[in-house]
Amino acid sequence: MKIGTKTSNSTKCYHCGDTLAGTVYEADGHVFCCVGCQSVYRILSSNNMQQYYRYNTHPGKKLRERSERYEYLDEPTIADKLIDFKNDEITMVTFYIPSIHCSSCIWLLEHLYKLHPAVVASQSDFLKKQVNVTFKHPDLSLRELVELLANVGYEPKITLQDVVKAGRKFSQKGLIAKIAVAGFCFGNSMMLSFPEYFGMAAFEAKYSMFFGWMNLGFALPVLLYSGRDYFQSAWHSLRHRQLNLDVPLALGILVLFVRTAWEILSATGPGFADTLCGLVFFLLVGRWVQQRTYHHLSFERDYRSYFPVAVTRLGAANAKPVPLAEISVGDRLLIRSNEVIPADAILLKGQAAIDFSFVTGESEPVEKVLGEIIYAGGRQLGEAIELEVVKPVSQSYLTKLWNNDAFKQYKKRFRTFSNVVSQYFTLVLLAIAITAMAYWFLRDDPAKAWGAFTAVLIIACPCALALSTPFTLSVALRVFDRHGFYVKNTAAVEQLAAVDCLVFDKTGTISSPSAARMRFEGQLQAGELAMVVSVCQNSNHPLSRELVKWAGPMELMPIGNYQETGGKGIEAEVHSNRVRIGSAAFTGARDAAGASPTGSRIYIAINNEVKGFFIVEQPWREGLREVMGELAKPYDLHLVSGDNAKERERLREIFPPDADLLFGKLPAQKLEYINKLQHTGSKVCMFGDGLNDAGALRQADLGIAVSDDINNFSPGCDAILDGRSFVLLPRFLRFAKDAVKVIHMSFGISLTYNVIGLSFAVMGTMSPLFAAVLMPLSTVTIIGFTTVVAHAYAAKNQLNNIRS
Repeated sequence: MKIGTKTSNSTKCYHCGDTLAGTVYEADGHVFCCVGCQSVYRILSSNNMQQYYRYNTHPGKKLRERSERYEYLDEPTIADKLIDFKNDEITMVTFYIPSIHCSSCIWLLEHLYKLHPAVVASQSDFLKKQVNVTFKHPDLSLRELVELLANVGYEPKITLQDVVKAGRKFSQKGLIAKIAVAGFCFGNSMMLSFPEYFGMAAFEAKYSMFFGWMNLGFALPVLLYSGRDYFQSAWHSLRHRQLNLDVPLALGILVLFVRTAWEILSATGPGFADTLCGLVFFLLVGRWVQQRTYHHLSFERDYRSYFPVAVTRLGAANAKPVPLAEISVGDRLLIRSNEVIPADAILLKGQAAIDFSFVTGESEPVEKVLGEIIYAGGRQLGEAIELEVVKPVSQSYLTKLWNNDAFKQYKKRFRTFSNVVSQYFTLVLLAIAITAMAYWFLRDDPAKAWGAFTAVLIIACPCALALSTPFTLSVALRVFDRHGFYVKNTAAVEQLAAVDCLVFDKTGTISSPSAARMRFEGQLQAGELAMVVSVCQNSNHPLSRELVKWAGPMELMPIGNYQETGGKGIEAEVHSNRVRIGSAAFTGARDAAGASPTGSRIYIAINNEVKGFFIVEQPWREGLREVMGELAKPYDLHLVSGDNAKERERLREIFPPDADLLFGKLPAQKLEYINKLQHTGSKVCMFGDGLNDAGALRQADLGIAVSDDINNFSPGCDAILDGRSFVLLPRFLRFAKDAVKVIHMSFGISLTYNVIGLSFAVMGTMSPLFAAVLMPLSTVTIIGFTTVVAHAYAAKNQLNNIRS
């Protein structure tokens, strides 16, 4: 390294591009304007990341006034408003970075861990221009992280407002500018090419060379500016030894330009400048349509599709379940055992043992003390706690947790139809193009050889191939959303169509907690009932919720040493009395089988003395018999419940004769049963309440949590079904299969289009410009077809109207 030398002939900083003045810093033959730019280069170089400079000339931005500019980030009260999550070791934060514009940006931002060892991971979102960074705050402060980003040219836009919403402002200014340039050049090159098309008189012939040079001038900005993204994408793909769908497009554009330049420079022909400009123009118009449609679908999904999850808000008079959208800063929330905390909040009451595995992947509970902040996404494992909300509920943050692939591995086992077909498309297309060109060269017809080569690369529409699946399944997601069925992503829709075995839990799944009837058999004093209700108030189980509702308003007592054992019951100490609530085995009671032929039983034991039991009769969900009748033919149906077997005979009349009806199963046994079915070759869909069934939902090929008015949001499930929409389940399953049919049909249309187009292209009889016009038209055709036919299938399944 050299400092203070002026031996280089360069006048600009190698990193940021600023003009050199005064002291010049040098490293590896490159010059820098300041020690900051030199330091960034050294960091990149020492981590073998010099290829970053190959993507852009002078990609960095010099950080000025470093010592003072981000001083405010050292204030804990300000920093706490920006971060998403923080524990003793790591911090997670999301930044909106407007300067993200290409693949090199994504590459560098996702390799931040090479620039600083305290960065654990970073993930960028190109469309939203966001990066989510997980870092070790004892070794790297938030201010130092921001300075690191600014040093490498990606200064975050920091406001104390919702940066996620700010980052979602949809803008296509850059794309529109490229379309405008391509359109201008296309129109002018077409005008200058008219004499060639219609035959030039002697007067026009004198200017043919001048027209050719002008056309080449119009082709240059189209190649270097409007079509730049295709070349960058193709180059990035090739560097990673892959062939994406932009490779044939970039190759076609390049071949057209080289051929045009050759003919004009050698005065052997007019070239294809108008075709080149037209191709890029129509490709960009197609991309504009895609982005607009994607944005529309994404907007509806993010802002109109709220999960059917409620949280209990404490008011002056009573506690009331309210939707997440109605929660605001300052509200006081009651979070029961196993409930997910929906927003950053301060602990006001109770003993908090928070499981942050949904956020960090670490399942070790974290103890919190009164007055300490608890971040959204944590799940309370102990007694009920009271919190005060300090940040608005972020639906997008909960969606990010729900879509975290760490909690579901079916994507690795299940390959979508689009992925299977698309991986071979580019390779086959290039083989056809090269074969056609070689054939015509051997026939001594180079004009047809080049024409066939370029037409094949253009006419075979990878856009139509790539769009058929996401657009069809995005329509399916919107239809499901409108009817109270919230599916995680498009891949889960394909998996829903592929399942052949349905396994149901009983309580809260096929039975309706909201219509339960309850009575008590035994001896229970008023003070003892208050103790029971005080303990049940902490549980999120449907039967505990119903018991609290049945008892009505009463003064609750403080509890201690609360414990909840999945599939068994709950226990706690109330005024030195040990209260146990749950199954007969859990409380030490005899299961009085003759007391009642039906209904679930909740046994009560105080200080090891059994006081009696509640009988809870939950009516079946509306239309259960009809739903099971419709599902019995195409699917294998099974029931796995943790409840007693007193409903076996009634359920045997509802389920098909060959269905397994299993009772008294613990959560681990439910998971084992799902695993057993999978080993027999079944593709299993599990329906549960999201609490005791969380393990089974995660193990199943597809897990669906059935929700009424309880907060059972769980990243372990792939879909959430509103209990009121349970009767629509057969329609949902049929529509998922119909959506896959639409994908197959759209693939068939795209394949037919490509076969017909290629048959003309390989013969050299199709103009590249004509192919360029047909390509975006095929894209619009596929978008229109999938949208119309998918909605037609929704109407066929009576899912075209919004649920009341």
